[in-house]
Amino acid sequence: MESGAVFSGVNTNHLRHNPSRNPSALLPSFFSDDKKFSFSSVKLRKQCYLALNNVKVESSSRCDATTSKTYSNETSALSDMDWDSLGFALIPTDYMYMMKCSQDGRFSNGELKRFGNIELNPSAGVLNYGQGLFEGLKAYKKLDGNILLFRPEENALRMRLGAERMCMPAPTVEQFVEAVKATVLANKRWVPPPGKGSLYIRPLLMGSGAVLGLAPAPEYTFLIYVSPVGNYFKEGLAPINLVIETDVYRATPGGTGGVKTIGNYASVLKAQTAAKAKGYSDVLYLDCVHKRYLEEVSSCNVFVVKGNVISTPEIKGTILPGITRKSIIDVACNQGFQVEERLVAVDELLDADEVFCTGTAVVVSPVGSITYHDRRVSYGNSEVGVVSQQLYSALTRLQMGLTEDKMDWTVEIS
Repeated sequence: MESGAVFSGVNTNHLRHNPSRNPSALLPSFFSDDKKFSFSSVKLRKQCYLALNNVKVESSSRCDATTSKTYSNETSALSDMDWDSLGFALIPTDYMYMMKCSQDGRFSNGELKRFGNIELNPSAGVLNYGQGLFEGLKAYKKLDGNILLFRPEENALRMRLGAERMCMPAPTVEQFVEAVKATVLANKRWVPPPGKGSLYIRPLLMGSGAVLGLAPAPEYTFLIYVSPVGNYFKEGLAPINLVIETDVYRATPGGTGGVKTIGNYASVLKAQTAAKAKGYSDVLYLDCVHKRYLEEVSSCNVFVVKGNVISTPEIKGTILPGITRKSIIDVACNQGFQVEERLVAVDELLDADEVFCTGTAVVVSPVGSITYHDRRVSYGNSEVGVVSQQLYSALTRLQMGLTEDKMDWTVEIS
């Protein structure tokens, strides 16, 4: 699954200076109705995406979001932080984006607000029945100071797929992408310098309306917040150690394992916590029917390398269609590898040359060992595998603007 790890707490140790938070001085001045935000065209690959995942989506949502073309000087000056010590924990930034939808199914009047707590009715659908989705994507700063987003329209499409499964309306692709752009630009001083990390972008879609009986919520909120981040795993680009879970299963056929709903992640916390207590980095899950085919790690897709063949579990409803997964498959094919999306038996790990994970947070994470029924299989003598390094370098250089984007995957903003 695409890396959707929950932030591991609020990290304020990186901050050297806490600027004034006077809302009247720092809030942007929003446009009036006759100066609505101008949406730039988005090149969509929706038909290919939906064909790949065999899902049909229909939409009638429209956008009336407004925002400002100008921000205070706070948004332009780089935040005074120790960028070298970034981990993967929440660092509060300046602005978040909010947009609501009522029963008519149309989102409108999106706006930037100061980052902070939100108010929810205790009977909100997301609190009582878990009617919520989230996404994760990143923004990188280029050497010329401009900012690159990586495939934001894919996240928008995936949120729409998940919303259909969870009986929720969703922003259009254009609404989603433009909201992401506005949020990043409003927090541009929090985008780490080139090579120091990225700005993690977390869109949320939740049933915010009050509902007592089991039913779809009468109101929905789309929210985006951001945080500068470094490496997800403390090892960085270094081999991680996985353990295969044999008693707990992440998803079932016909369930919600293939969409990015919030409940998918709470259910893995117990097994993940137990694994980390034993010294493992994370958990690799098997399918719940045959109990022998690989599915995914808690927050990542998994790939197995043997010779020139790279295999990964096929998307069949229990595995999240990761955007990094999809991108790595294309990059690998372009580099001459044979990529197979199929059932991958756990036994194939025993003689694999390499194993690696992919996700938004980790990008590519090489696996140093996997433990299964007390048998530990190691890869690469605790070194990063050649294929893992090759694919990681190719994708991150593209994401950071260090190489030509022949795939038309990045969106540049300034």
